[in-house]
Formats: sequence, structure tokens, C-alpha cells
Amino acid sequence: MSARSVASPVGSVEPVRRSPVGLVVSRIATMCLVELQKLRHDRTELITRGIQPALWLLVFGETFTRLRAIPTGGVPYLDYLAPGILAQSALFIAIFYGIQIIWERDAGVLAKLLVTPTPRVAMVTGKAFAAGVRALVQALVVLVLAALLGVALTANPLRLLGMAVTVVLGSAFFCCLSITIAGLVLSRDRLMGIGQAITMPLFFASNALYPVELMPGWLQWINRFNPLGYEVDALRGLLLGTPADLALDLGVLVVAAATMIGVSSALLGRLAR
Repeated sequence: MSARSVASPVGSVEPVRRSPVGLVVSRIATMCLVELQKLRHDRTELITRGIQPALWLLVFGETFTRLRAIPTGGVPYLDYLAPGILAQSALFIAIFYGIQIIWERDAGVLAKLLVTPTPRVAMVTGKAFAAGVRALVQALVVLVLAALLGVALTANPLRLLGMAVTVVLGSAFFCCLSITIAGLVLSRDRLMGIGQAITMPLFFASNALYPVELMPGWLQWINRFNPLGYEVDALRGLLLGTPADLALDLGVLVVAAATMIGVSSALLGRLAR
């Protein structure tokens, strides 16, 4: 009797083998679903996280709009500021995502995940895009606030979709930067300190608050290597219609996010030792 004629036992289940791409997609979907469930169970987080961008828009934006101290090329300063605050909100969410990785290590969850067949790059990519989902929810809060304040935002669905892609890519980069720092310092306290130390310099070394032309030469040079600057430029072009090199901005964000995903994936095993 040939092997083909032997029937499989009744009730046996053939294990499903997924391709690496399928594992990455599955992990991304799972992480995004977890983040949405977290937000559903803790809706107060949306309110607390909305306080800071509201203060920036209401106090800083309204004040400097009346002062007219920063030339923005005919665009009201509040309109100019809104995309920068949106990018800042996403940055503040993603830059501390490494704390969750350290918590998973301390709870023994990370070690269990690393022995599964799931590639490390799939785990990191899933967490990166989960941070993007959380940032998108925060971005919606900022957009509603900006619209209530009279900011002339676009209603073009394609531009809004581009805005969502930009926010996710920027959040993915900064999330993986946080995971990379976590893999180096191995401590929540150190990660928190470093995160707080680099957040505001990243913000002020971008064009979120003022045009690049107003920066001193050395700060303009730093801005060229700051992914947040490219994110803000893309958001401003998409939401306001101001001149922007979207191909360059999105290209830089894609390369930066992919590079940081690779680096943080390589350091993920160091956390579990």
C-alpha cells in the first residue's frame, strides 16, 4: 500500500504554515487590534493626551498668530503650527514605546515570544505599526481641535489618507528608535530619561514651530537629518496645501522606518538575556 492511500486519522489537523510575509501581516494586525482594545478600555487617555496639543494650539498658536512675529508665507501661524503639533503628539506617544518592551521582558512575555516561530522583525514591525495606530487616534483629536479653532484643513480624502500614512511612518521610526534605546540601556528609568532628553531637541530642531529659513545654519544642518522635519513638511503640504516635496519626505520616512526596524530587531534578543 502506497503512502498516499493511507488516510489521515479522523480529526487530525494539518498545521498551517505561514510565509514570513504572512507572519508579519498577522503580527501587525494583532498588535494594532491590541492597541485599539487598550484605547477602548481606557478612553480617559485620549482626554489626558489631548491636553498638551490643546495648550500648544490655544496658547502658543493663538498668541503668535496675533503677534505675527514668525513669517509663514501668508499662512496664518495657527494653521502653520497645527501640522507641527500633530507630529509632536505622535512623537511623544512613540518615543516611549520601548518602556512596554522592557515591561514585557520583566513579565517574561518577551522571552516566550522570542521562542515562537514568529520572526523578530515581525514582532518589531507589529509594535511599530501599533504605535502608528495609537498616534492616528491622537492625530484625530488634534485635527478636531484645529478645525474647531478655524484652521483651514483639507477635506480631500486622498490627502487625508496621505496624512495617515505619514503619521504611521513617523511613529514607526520613533517607536523603533525607542526599542533600540531600550535594547541598549535595558532599564525603564534610563529609557525614560533618554526619551525626555531627546524629545524636545527633536521637536525644536524641526520646522514644527518655525520655517527652516529662520533657523541658524547649524540648526538647519541638523534639521536635514531629523525625520520629524520631513514628517512635518509632508503633513503641512498634505493638510494645508503648502509647497512640499512629498516624494522626498515620504521616501526619507520609509527608509528611516525600515532601517530602524532592522536595527531594533537585531537588538531585541539582547533585552531577553
